[in-house]
Amino acid sequence: MKALLTLLFPLLAVQSAQSASPSSPPTDQAEAVTDSNAFAVDLYAQLAKQPGNLFFSPESISTVFGMAYAGARGETSTEMAHVLHFTLPEDRLHPAMGALLAEMNAQHDGYELHVADALWAQQDANFEESYLRIVESDYGAGFHRVNFRISPESARATINAWIDKQTNDRIKDLIGPGVLNSATRLVLTNAIYFKGTWQDRFDSQATQKEEFHLSATQWVMTPMMHRSGGYSYYDGGTFQALELPYQGDEISMVVLLPKETGGLAALEQSFASGMAAGWIQKLEPVDKVILTLPRFTMTQQFELSSALSAMGMAQAFTGAADFSGMTGKPEFSISAAIHKAYIDVNEEGTEAAAATSIVMRATAMRREVPEPPPIVFRADHPFLFILLDTKSGSMLFLGRVADPTK
Repeated sequence: MKALLTLLFPLLAVQSAQSASPSSPPTDQAEAVTDSNAFAVDLYAQLAKQPGNLFFSPESISTVFGMAYAGARGETSTEMAHVLHFTLPEDRLHPAMGALLAEMNAQHDGYELHVADALWAQQDANFEESYLRIVESDYGAGFHRVNFRISPESARATINAWIDKQTNDRIKDLIGPGVLNSATRLVLTNAIYFKGTWQDRFDSQATQKEEFHLSATQWVMTPMMHRSGGYSYYDGGTFQALELPYQGDEISMVVLLPKETGGLAALEQSFASGMAAGWIQKLEPVDKVILTLPRFTMTQQFELSSALSAMGMAQAFTGAADFSGMTGKPEFSISAAIHKAYIDVNEEGTEAAAATSIVMRATAMRREVPEPPPIVFRADHPFLFILLDTKSGSMLFLGRVADPTK
């Protein structure tokens, strides 16, 4: 019999991951970021097949699956490494991810960014010391004992309360009724929380309702923010890219805007081919941009198992899964992977949070130009956006605004 394993990925505001080990070469950290971003792009391509708005935290998902990967063996481990783009050997991967988490949890000037991990284990279950050592030392995960066997609903309430607290009340009821049961043995949680104020705020008095074009023939009225000033900018021919920094100048939002109202699909195809890193590198300061950006708030929830299976991580969700590195026996398989994310973008700045749950069930240089004309960047039609950690280059959050009123 396989036992149920649930892994959660919420956005948080706590300090528990500060104990994560920073002893990792910078080159390993850079490779881990590159790999995580590659996974982010792949996952976006899968999730973007669904219409409408899109928002998730690849950083959160990569981290919690990293903890699961530490216990995977055989073909399960091979498939996970392929889909998650884990290229470092495990003795370097987990310390590298831990070092990145420690940097995120360092004291920040002008913004909040916190990440935390935790394990919630059946009170009488035994786990390999080597596995617990990895998740505790490299991921800073706190270890908690609960009683899934007798009181799965009580355990669910405890974990949901932790997620709620760590995400500043933004991610509620991640684990629904019935997701945990008497066969559950372990829940892994990751939380990441960001709140930042724009380096150059929008004047709320300039915000007014205007048309946002959903397509060439459809539009909605929505509050549009306005500001003129210097930004980093790139003209990609069929699209524009603009970087909006937050205070502290370590986190920024990069907006990728098709020049044509119906150009989102083509832009997403280019994005999915891995070209985003090159676009970001080509951003250069310009003196004046006339910027129009919608105010928007969205909450998104996904069941990720189908998308991850389609990407090549199939065995982890079957009875053939091998997570014997956790307990010494192949006792776990994943039955569900749930992710929930929240973002609020307004004149002051941005607040973002996300959570993910994996459930395992019992089964068998620029040129000088004199006085250039101002650049107009009018995001009044669907666009992509990235919340980027400019220090590490990591994509913390990734999304698409198809309709800012939803």
